[in-house]
Formats: sequence, structure tokens, C-alpha cells
Amino acid sequence: MKQATHCFVSETGELLPRWREAFPTAIGLLIGKPVEPKTTPTHLWVRLPPNRPVATVLADLRRQLGNLPCILLSDTPNDDQALAGFSAAARGYCNTHATPAFLQQVADVVGQGGLWIGETLMNRLVDATALVAIDKPADPAESWASLLTPREQEVARAVAEGASNKEIARGLGITERTIKLHVGAVLEKLGVRDRLQLALIVNGVRQRH
Repeated sequence: MKQATHCFVSETGELLPRWREAFPTAIGLLIGKPVEPKTTPTHLWVRLPPNRPVATVLADLRRQLGNLPCILLSDTPNDDQALAGFSAAARGYCNTHATPAFLQQVADVVGQGGLWIGETLMNRLVDATALVAIDKPADPAESWASLLTPREQEVARAVAEGASNKEIARGLGITERTIKLHVGAVLEKLGVRDRLQLALIVNGVRQRH
């Protein structure tokens, strides 16, 4: 059996001591630096940079490294960021400073083709997906976008990518207060209660029976 190769990608390229403890042969890599030809990671761990949308980070990495399964590491984990990561085809999401034993458990699940989703997010996903399936018809002709103005559509898509109100405001060149008003209007028009349910709708996640 081929031995697993763990590659940790970050803005500094450093390997934290607990990463080395979990995987003694792990490799550190700078974001933007090509992988040596002899190195073919089986597990690609990505320490998410602050103030960058998850989808953008993963798109850049795939151009750099190819379409490898990614496990996301966050210094300040939250469910919205995790959802954005899974929407962009990440295979796992956990705290940057998780224990070595925890990291090994995540690697085992992902290595067997599974997804590592934290318990809190899993509970929210089950609840929110069920509500979306109940509240919104499955007819694709009734698109969420048709219920929103063009500006609200822009805001909704940015929220679904995991961007904060501040990041959206910067990207659209308007105030954070205006973005907050847009988000409130989007939630009301689509009949959803939070950013997680909004992301589920925008990303086309529905419960299947």
C-alpha cells in the first residue's frame, strides 16, 4: 500500500509542531509555489489565509497543484466558512490547532473517501436542508435569483462563498451598512433565517428522498 503523503499549504510554508507530530514526514508548501515533480500529496491540508474568500483560495490552489482533495484548516473556524469550503469541493474542515490525534482521525476519514464535517455544522446542515426542501419547491424554473434584484443576487452569491459583510462591501464598493440591509432583504425575500440556509439555496443543495 502506498504511504500517505501529507502536504500543508500556507502563506508561510511552515509546519506547526502538532502537524509534524501527527505526520512526521509531512511537507510544508508556500501558497503559489509549485510542487516538486517527485512530490504527489495524498492529503492536501490548506491553512486558510485571513480576509480571502474560501472559493478563491481553492481555485488558486487547484490551478497551482491540480484537482487534489483538500482539507481546510482555519485559525478561527465557523460554520459559514466551512460551508463555503464544502461548496467549493473541500473534503474536510477543522481547527488549525487541532490535536495530532484529531488530525490523524480527519486524515483517516478523508483518505477512505469520506467527508469530515464537524458535529455542529452537520446538525445545522440536516436542519437547514430539511427546511429548504420543505419551504422551497423543487421546480428549477422557480429560481431564487428571480426573486432578487441584480444587486441582491451579487450579495447572495458572495455570502454563499463565505464572504463577510466587510469583504462584500469592499468588493462592491459600497458601505458595510448597505450590505447588511441587502442581506436582510435577501433573507426575507427567500424565506430563510440565516446565511447558512441562504448558501444552501444559492449552491443548489436540496434534500433528496
